Amino acid sequence: MSSSKRLFLLNPSWHHYVALTAGALAILSGVLNYIIFDRADPLHCDSLLTRGTWLDDNHRNWQPEGCMLHVYQSKDTTACLASRRVVFVGDSVARKLYFQFIHTVDSKLPSAPPDDNHKHSDHSFTSGSGTTLDFSWDPYLNTSSTLSLIHGHIPSPDIHDRLAMLVLGSGLWYLRYADTTGGLPAWEANMERLLESISAAPIKVADEVVFLPVEDIVPSKLSLLRAETMRSSDVDAMNSDLYHRINPPSHDLYSIFSSSSPALPVSLPLVFNKMLDDDSTEDGLHFSDDITKAQANILLNLRCNNLWPKTPPFDKTCCRAYPSPSFLQLAILTVVVAYGPIMWYLAYARSPTKGLSVADEYRPAVIFGLAIGTMFIADRTGFWLKEQKQFSSTTFGFLLLCSLVFGLSTLKRVDKDMGFLNREQTDEWKGWMQVAILVYHYTGASKISGIYNPIRVLVATYLFLTGYGHTTYYIKKADFGFLRVAQVMVRLNLLTLVLVYTMDVSYLSYYFSPLVSMWYLIVYATLAIGSQYNDSIVFLLSKILISMGALTWFMTETWMLEAFFVFLEQIFSIRWSAREWSFRVTLDLWIVYFGMLLAIAVTRIQAHRLTDHHLWPMAVKVAACASALIMLWFFAFELTQESKFTYNAWHPYISFLPIAAFVILRNASSSLRSCSSRAFAFIGRCSLETFLIQFHLWLAGDTKGILLLLPGTSWRPINFVISTIVFIYISDHVSRATGELTTWICGGKETLLPTSTHRHVGSAPLTTDVYMSKDGERLPVEPDTPIRPTRRWVDRLAEGASQQRSPGYKVWYGGESGWKPGVKMRLAVWMGMMWLANSLWTDSS
Repeated sequence: MSSSKRLFLLNPSWHHYVALTAGALAILSGVLNYIIFDRADPLHCDSLLTRGTWLDDNHRNWQPEGCMLHVYQSKDTTACLASRRVVFVGDSVARKLYFQFIHTVDSKLPSAPPDDNHKHSDHSFTSGSGTTLDFSWDPYLNTSSTLSLIHGHIPSPDIHDRLAMLVLGSGLWYLRYADTTGGLPAWEANMERLLESISAAPIKVADEVVFLPVEDIVPSKLSLLRAETMRSSDVDAMNSDLYHRINPPSHDLYSIFSSSSPALPVSLPLVFNKMLDDDSTEDGLHFSDDITKAQANILLNLRCNNLWPKTPPFDKTCCRAYPSPSFLQLAILTVVVAYGPIMWYLAYARSPTKGLSVADEYRPAVIFGLAIGTMFIADRTGFWLKEQKQFSSTTFGFLLLCSLVFGLSTLKRVDKDMGFLNREQTDEWKGWMQVAILVYHYTGASKISGIYNPIRVLVATYLFLTGYGHTTYYIKKADFGFLRVAQVMVRLNLLTLVLVYTMDVSYLSYYFSPLVSMWYLIVYATLAIGSQYNDSIVFLLSKILISMGALTWFMTETWMLEAFFVFLEQIFSIRWSAREWSFRVTLDLWIVYFGMLLAIAVTRIQAHRLTDHHLWPMAVKVAACASALIMLWFFAFELTQESKFTYNAWHPYISFLPIAAFVILRNASSSLRSCSSRAFAFIGRCSLETFLIQFHLWLAGDTKGILLLLPGTSWRPINFVISTIVFIYISDHVSRATGELTTWICGGKETLLPTSTHRHVGSAPLTTDVYMSKDGERLPVEPDTPIRPTRRWVDRLAEGASQQRSPGYKVWYGGESGWKPGVKMRLAVWMGMMWLANSLWTDSS
């Protein structure tokens, strides 16, 4: 090979270097952000009040720099404002903000003054939760009632007698009527007196005192009379003066690294002027309701966020502290994170001359623990910033297009027909579906019905593959032993259960793992009962129909599910929502059974060699044409639905149609069956991990926002690249580690599973997977199950040789000759530990 070609050869470990570099950059960025910014503003209150940008053009989604804003509704304000009093004092700008504020607190209250005759009047309303909401017209902030509020003349220091919030706004009237008021000097003198009174008040004036900045004006839209005395330069000078009075400069050289509070207990939302848009005002003074509503929402975030219960999802990170983990949660987290590194170090310390590889058996535990620790830091601390999502059709389409191009660029083709729904094909299928779901989550596309509906079909497809894969396995292998069940259930739930305890969330919040686990047990029970008669197609179909009917009846009678969940709570301290689970299950109530029926049909077609029939090619062509029409019909149907809720009513009955159509089209020829995308197959092999890990690393706030490994809203595109590299790298390694840990937990012994030989038909779409043994014989391979690392523990199980227990874990088994607990005993111990943890768990709310 020439030297010029060698220059372009990539190091085989290039992906490790890229991912580790991205991770190091993310850690360095987090450390620097904490030192420079977060120490002085740990709760991001200053960011909420001073920095931000609009994420959309309609002024509906304001993004404070580095934190997630909550959009308050009436029901959300009860905890912090119920039976309390909120007072606004000021001019017409403060009045407009007041009416948007009270309308947010109670949607039944007006969003504007009743008529023009009451514009310069006081107003008072009471919300449904008992909050008293007052407005005092005082554009100069000098009336006796205003001075009484500011001097703290209230009956007692009791918190219920104190104002929940006092909002003061003034300035423009001093400019408008400068001849009679004294103008800018008079305003400055009044602000000085008011701020000194607030600072010197013996009793705190209010839980939150807010001075509104003097609102920026649009000179070109002012009336002639206003334009004569109101100037933008004066407004800027007034805001600068107000800022420096509330935040006097510090003479300490290191003040930017301190977390000291401002000198005055007053908030100044200078960001209000950054939210203004010249096109959103008609008179140059008063801006649109959308902007004013967003400003009112910032006030509610400032006042209420830190009073919310400290429970997931943590999607309100502006002006809100993360809760400290409970002792039990911290203990579990410590054990999970520290066990692997400690055991690895002890193994190395015993034999240091053998090098680091002596402790490789602990590598899965190390990887798993470090990944859990990283997710905790990312989503349960403020080390990295979080921001809101914003749907953009351009961004959504661009990301999908890039993914498609990358997937197609890694297509590979083999010289033989790989068979119907072969492993590489189903891995690819899971991969591109997972990519679509990830982009859907990242861009916040759930509110777009035309996107939500196809994504629902993709979720149904995963469940379809569960029914198809496991049914094919049990029909061909006839292995209904407990070891197989244990391995599948542990593999599906190990990461999920660890996240439940370390992140303090409900098991059902990771809905996919519970769904797939439940459906696997249903498939297993359906096929295991009377398994000796599974060769009878009538008996097999009867069992499936009975199972389908029983489950439908159970889910229809909601009281049965609710009673079962009550039982779980009383006996096992498991608190699940029956309503949420019923929604998840009934939405795809029959698609798994469709997968089971297709698996039976495929095995029967193969057994009777129907693909050899002379009419088979014609049947394939007819099916392909019909499938294409079905796909066109489905997209036309789902796009014309009024909303995603309307589509959900149809989904259980029609989701099998696009799935079946895709299966037929994807397997319509040997050329299609013999090629697959390596990139999509790679994602498909760790699809379970990408689904789970996205909750806390890549996304944030339990998927409600996005994680910023690099701080700064303007850096979002670069952050997307960096966070995606880290996310995929960790997901792949956790997938491998989870497979190895599953083998360790479940153990197992060498065993040969029942197999059968099928003739390989290269020209037909329905063939069994075939691979070559070392002796050149064609051997069948277990059909793909929905979620599996490629050729790891399940593949070894299917091939008959389960991995031997790692010698590094002998301490758990009493050495080579000691008593070795069986898989049932080990799982019973683990379940007992979970029951104990549930019983001792403290509700963080």
